[in-house]
Parts: sequence; C-alpha cells; structure tokens
Amino acid sequence: MLAIEAQSKKDPDKRSSWAYYLAHLYAKFRYPCVLLVVCRDKGTAEWAAEPIRIGLDEHPSLVVFPLVLGPHNVPMVMEAARAAEDIPMAVFSAITHSNDHDIAAILEALAEALRATDADAAAVFAEFTEAGLGTTPAREIWRNLMGTGLSHFRGFVAESFRDEGRVEGRLEGRAEDILRILEVRGVEVPDEARQRISSCTDLAVLDVWFERAVTAATAEAVLDGG
Repeated sequence: MLAIEAQSKKDPDKRSSWAYYLAHLYAKFRYPCVLLVVCRDKGTAEWAAEPIRIGLDEHPSLVVFPLVLGPHNVPMVMEAARAAEDIPMAVFSAITHSNDHDIAAILEALAEALRATDADAAAVFAEFTEAGLGTTPAREIWRNLMGTGLSHFRGFVAESFRDEGRVEGRLEGRAEDILRILEVRGVEVPDEARQRISSCTDLAVLDVWFERAVTAATAEAVLDGG
C-alpha cells in the first residue's frame, strides 16, 4: 500500500501526522505501507527524508523512513516519447520540477503522452498532476493544456473545479463540527486554537481532531494529542 504526500515546505506537524497515517493504515488493513513524499525543492526533500523516531533514543518503538522524491533525484522529462515510456515518472517530474524554468516543456511532454493513453488512466494521471502542482504558476499552464490540447478531458477539468468546491465545503463543515462539539461540552477554545482549526486544509488531520474533540479536556489536547 502506498501513501503519497505532496509537501511544499517544512512543516513539523506533518512528521507526526505521517507516523499516524502509516500506523492507522497498518492497523486498519494489516498490509505493509510505504510513505512517498513528493517535494518541489531540495531543502524540503532533505527535511522530509529524515527518519521519524518515536520512543527512547537508544530503543525507539517506531521509526518511519519516508521515501522522498524531489528535484534532486527525479529527472526532467521534456520529450513526449520519453514521457510515454514511463508516465508515472513523467508526472513526478512535473510535480518535483514545478518551479523550474523548463516546467512548460515538461508539462507539454506529459500532455502529449496522455493523448495516446487510455482515457480513464489519463484522467487519473491528469488529476494527480494538477493536485501535485498546488498553487504554483505551473498549475495554470497545466489547466490550459487540459482545456485546449486535450479536448477529451474538458469534462474532467470542469468536474475538477466543482470537486474543489466540494472539498472546501467538507473542510469547513468538519471544522465547524469540531468547534461545535467543544462548545457543547463546555471546553474553552482560545482564538489561536479556533483559527488553527478553521484554517486547516488537511481533512485527515481534521478527522483526527474531530475524534479527539469528543473526549479531550482542552483545545490543546485536541490539536496536539496531549
């Protein structure tokens, strides 16, 4: 089982989340899990690759070794023929090099390769690419390619815009649920904690906070598991 995370910057909170994700997936499915972290800069990639050790220094109970891809270890795929030979690698090339000045050529090569790919598989790769590009200018280049060069994906692109609205609605609704539970239970929520809950954009993290909100004595315990 593969768990994939796109990481655009260093975030100390993510490291504990990654350990939780893997432990949760293993407990739920009883199947070996691999964490793949995709980064857009070498510094973030080096940070993400550091082992996560939980327990005693001399005898950790849990150690997580993320598998990390970044611009330092993923080649730039700028030829359509090469992209067609290994589309997953071409997708990772686009994401990890999204801030590179050659990104337009990388995206065009990927788009050309997807034209000759099964439509359903191509739609999955196109969606994954757009999500991985995040808020970078490269995302607009990709959307333009999806809306013009790949005419058979226009319906998919339109649906992806609607999906963004659905995701935002789910995030907002989950945050409101957490705050409502704490309010009903009489747990005080400082402004800083309220802002952190309301601005969270990771649904998996919100789900964890929601479960903690049912029994936690403080807002701090909800956010940090104390």
